[in-house]
Amino acid sequence: MNLKLPFPDRYTVLNSDSKRRNIRCILQYKGTAYKGWQVQPDVLTIQGVVEKCLYKMTREKIRVISSGRTDAGVHALMQVINFFTSVEIPSYGFLRGLNALLPEDIKVIYVDEVTHSFHARYCAKSKVYTYVLFNSKLPSPFWHEYSLRVFPELDLKAMKMAVSFLEGEHDFSSFMGAGSSVKTRTRHIYRIEIFTDGPFVFIEIEANGFLKHMVRNIVGTLVEIGHHKRRPEEMNRILMACDRSLAGPTAPAQGLFLKEVKY
Repeated sequence: MNLKLPFPDRYTVLNSDSKRRNIRCILQYKGTAYKGWQVQPDVLTIQGVVEKCLYKMTREKIRVISSGRTDAGVHALMQVINFFTSVEIPSYGFLRGLNALLPEDIKVIYVDEVTHSFHARYCAKSKVYTYVLFNSKLPSPFWHEYSLRVFPELDLKAMKMAVSFLEGEHDFSSFMGAGSSVKTRTRHIYRIEIFTDGPFVFIEIEANGFLKHMVRNIVGTLVEIGHHKRRPEEMNRILMACDRSLAGPTAPAQGLFLKEVKY
């Protein structure tokens, strides 16, 4: 899974004289030990750790803006954040300083200074999530934190037929987890691809936004189709019904990666 940096030049700042600076970073993290991205009282979260490290560097109470929240246990290859600060630390100083303070399972791989108009969430055009299935009879001590092991062998042809019903703009209520308070459940899926590498099956979804547990609920349904517990055409009926009870189970968090954010 190759990392891309699709940042338009219009956000670049050169020799800014502004005392209030907008700093953009790309984070990578292993989500296993964390209760998701968003700050919560008395629990360990990615945002909470990052903001504590920024306070140590700047002595400012900084609130970090992210491209979106990831759930507990979900990983990120490219989580884009931005924050405002008045300190004069250069971009490479934030890169080095944060990586010296952050734990080994959270790291910064890119930093630059951007215009005040850049917002990690609102400026994003689409996001790409990848779910990793380990299609193997035998377990592995190396991949259990980064994939979901499934067996018997999946029918990839049936799964690819099923995902064709999901592309385009739809109400994805059937794949939304409980407890969400979004204004609209309509999202546009630009593409869904299923490909393999040895025993690994990758389900990659690009959309303009995602509902709570949306990818994991789609994957849970696809696994049932791949194991012939459902027919591929049932995916369309589930989608049209806007009823979560008709879809498959929620796939575990450890196989899900925020792969890319596009601007």
